[in-house]
Amino acid sequence: MYGHVEEPAHWVRHMLLLRAIQKRTGGFTEFVPLGFIHENTRLYRHGGARPGAKREEHLRVHALARVLLHGAIKNLQVSWVKLGFETSLACLRAGANDFSGTLMEESISKAAGATFGEYVSPEEFRSRIRSIGRLPAERTTTYKIRRLFEDPQQDPPAAAQLPVIRTDSHVTYSEGAY
Repeated sequence: MYGHVEEPAHWVRHMLLLRAIQKRTGGFTEFVPLGFIHENTRLYRHGGARPGAKREEHLRVHALARVLLHGAIKNLQVSWVKLGFETSLACLRAGANDFSGTLMEESISKAAGATFGEYVSPEEFRSRIRSIGRLPAERTTTYKIRRLFEDPQQDPPAAAQLPVIRTDSHVTYSEGAY
């Protein structure tokens, strides 16, 4: 995580440590830099952190990770849930190669103040990826490519979105936290 109390030198040390661990173990399939979402956190409210990373920092962290982890950790994932689509797409241009994936509902980042994390269809993901000249692909958890989507005309038809049903007994992360 970055964007709270650290300085750029900490980013470098952290990534170099991860690179050394990876060279020794080969255990990482990807690196996912996570920008600090500050709005609803105690750490920020009590003066223990700055108000998160700026767009420039997100780009720097992803670009730096691409350079420092080159040859060690192949995949660099953006967290669109934390960064939003525009910054995530910019991070793809800065060196990331994984736009992350679909989900139904994300609650941890939203509890901290993020405004993204609701369902986004695979069709919308593919469209956004294509908008920056990249080729969308579906992968497994271990980064084996299952399918490339080279031709938008050949994309599978859109599936109906399942509704998320809330009940009185549904407790979100923020309601049940600490």
